[in-house]
Amino acid sequence: MTTADRRAGSPAATLVVAALGVVFGDIGTSPLYALRTVFSLDGGIVAPTTDNVYGVVSTVFWAITLVVSVKYLGFILRADNEGEGGIMALAHLAHRSVRVGGRRHALVLVLGVFGGSLFFGDSLITPAISVLSAVEGLEVAAPGTRHLVVPVAVAIIVALFAVQRFGTHHVGRLFGPVMVVWFLTLGVLGLVHVVADPSVLVALSPHHAWLFVWQRPGIAFVAMGATVLAITGAEALYADMGHFGRIPIVWAWFALVFPCLTLNYLGQAQLVLRDSHEIANPFFHLAPAWAQLPLVVLATLATIIASQAVISGAYSVARQAERLGFLPRLSVRQTSEREGGQIYIPSVNWLLLGGVLVLLLTFRASERLATAYGVAVTMDLMLTTTLFSVYAVAALRWRWPQVLLFVLVFGSVELAFFSANIAKVLHGGWLPLVVALLVATVMTTWARGRELVTARREKLEGPLGPFLDEVHDNAKILRVPGTAVFLHPNKVTTPLALRENVQFNHVLHDDVVIVTMETVNVPHVPDDERVVVDDLGDPWDHITHVTARFGFSDHPDIPAALALARDEGVDVDLRDVTWFLSRITVHRSDRPGMGPVRKRLFELLARNAADPTSYFRLPIGRTVVLGARINF
Repeated sequence: MTTADRRAGSPAATLVVAALGVVFGDIGTSPLYALRTVFSLDGGIVAPTTDNVYGVVSTVFWAITLVVSVKYLGFILRADNEGEGGIMALAHLAHRSVRVGGRRHALVLVLGVFGGSLFFGDSLITPAISVLSAVEGLEVAAPGTRHLVVPVAVAIIVALFAVQRFGTHHVGRLFGPVMVVWFLTLGVLGLVHVVADPSVLVALSPHHAWLFVWQRPGIAFVAMGATVLAITGAEALYADMGHFGRIPIVWAWFALVFPCLTLNYLGQAQLVLRDSHEIANPFFHLAPAWAQLPLVVLATLATIIASQAVISGAYSVARQAERLGFLPRLSVRQTSEREGGQIYIPSVNWLLLGGVLVLLLTFRASERLATAYGVAVTMDLMLTTTLFSVYAVAALRWRWPQVLLFVLVFGSVELAFFSANIAKVLHGGWLPLVVALLVATVMTTWARGRELVTARREKLEGPLGPFLDEVHDNAKILRVPGTAVFLHPNKVTTPLALRENVQFNHVLHDDVVIVTMETVNVPHVPDDERVVVDDLGDPWDHITHVTARFGFSDHPDIPAALALARDEGVDVDLRDVTWFLSRITVHRSDRPGMGPVRKRLFELLARNAADPTSYFRLPIGRTVVLGARINF
C-alpha cells in the first residue's frame, strides 16, 4: 500500500493528530528557549523594556506568519515530488525541471547536496538543544538541581538512540496525543497571562517589529540572531509531508499549533514585562509552582518527540542520498512491516548519538547551543527559497516578476536572519557549517569515486553484445541445469561474474538473468512499473536482462522485483536460483581524477559499504560472490 493510499483511507482527524506528533515537534518546543535566548544574548544587551519586548514578540509572530504560514504552507508544500517533501526532494524536482547541462542544472545539484548535508548538522543540534532546554526546567521546579541537568539530558539522549533499533511504530501512536496535550498546555499557560494583561496583544501589530528595527537597529540585529529560533522546525512541515499530505498539516497548524504558539509567546512577554527577573527561564515560570515539575516531564516528552522526528528524518535523508549515488550502500533495517518509511540505519544512528553527546558535554547549556542552531536554520530556509524559485521558473512557468516578488519578500527576511546569525560563526555557528561541509565532502567524494571506478570497471567488463555472440558460437560451453541471476549496474557491459564463470568454468546455466537496479528520480515506483524485460535480441538463448526500477525511498528487494517479472515472461523459480555478485575491491593509484586524500576517503567508504547480499535481500546460502580489483 502506498503512502497516498494510506492517506486516502485515513480519517482526517486521525491524520491531523498524527501530524501533530511528527511534524510540529521541533517548532512546538521552540518556546522553551527562543525568548530566553533573545534576552540573554551578549550579557543581556536586549534589555526587557516594553519597547524591546513588544518588538521581539512582534518579530517572532510575523516571522512565523511569513515563513511558516505563507511561505511553507502557501507555496513550498505545493511542490511535492510524487507526494514526498524535503529539501532533497525539492532539489530533485528542480534538477529534473531545468535543462540538462546548463549552469542551473549544476547549481541545483550542488544546492541539493549541501542542503541535505546541512540537515545532518541540524539533526545533531535539535536533540541536544531540545532535551537540554526541557531538563533545564528542573532548576526552576527544584532549585539546587543544576548539577543534574547535563547527566539527566545525557541519559535521555542515550536511551532515545538506544531504542531506535526497535522502531517507533508502537510508541509513535502516543506521539500525536502527547503533542495535543503539549500544545494545549502552551496555549493555556499563555492565555492565563494574556487575560491578566490584555494590553500585551498590541505586540501582534507589525509596526512594533518595524519600530524595533528602525529605532534600535543594532539591538534588533542582535535579537534577530535568536528570534529565528522561533521558526526552527519549519522545514519539517515540508520534509514530513509525504507521511500525511498537505491538508492535515495545514489544518493542524492553523487550528491548534499557530494559535497556541502565539498565545505562549504573548504570555512569556507579559511575564517578562511584569517581572524582568523572569527572563532567566520565562517558559517554566508561566506555570504555578505546583505545576512546574509536571511541566518539566511534559516538556521532556515533547522534546523527545521532536528529537525522534529529526532522527527519523536523518535516516530518510541518508537513504535518499545513498539511492541517488551520494553515499555507499547502507545497512537499512525495516522496523515496521506495514510502514515502508519506518527504517533504522545503525551507522547513522550511532554517528548521530556520538555527535549529540559531544555537543551536550561541550556546550552544557541550551543558550550556548542556540548560537549554533540559528545558522543551520537560516541557511536551510534560504536554500529552500532558492530551489523553489528555480522550480517555479522551470516547472510551474512562473514569470520573472512573480519569482522576484517571492524572493524579495521571503529571501530578504531570511537573509536578514542569516546575516544576524553569521556573526556568531566564531561562537558556535561554525558547527553546522563544518558538519555540512564534512558530509558534503563525503557525498561528492563518493559520487566522484564511483564515476572513476565505474569507468575502469566497464573497461574490464567489455561490451555485452560481443560477449553473447562468443557464447552463441562457442560449442565448448556447457549449459547446466538451473537459473543464474547476475546483478549488474547496466545492460551495456558484461557482468564480471558472468564473464569469469564462462572463461574459467566453461559453463552457463540453462537460464541466465542479468538484473540491473535503476534508481528513478521519484520517491516510489509502483509494482506495475517495477520491471522492464529485454531479451537482448535473442529470445531463444534464455539470456534475459531485467531492469528493476526503484524510487529513492524504496528498498531494493531484488528477489521481490524478479518475482514481478513473471508477468513479463521471465519464468523464474526463486527457490532454484543461484545469485551471482561481482564484488569490486578498490585500490588507490597515481591515476588522475581525484586527490590522494579524497581517494583514501573513497577507499574507506567502499570498505565499509553494506554487504550487497543483505542489501539486495538475496538468500545467503545461494549467493556466490566473485571479486575483482580495480586501481583508480
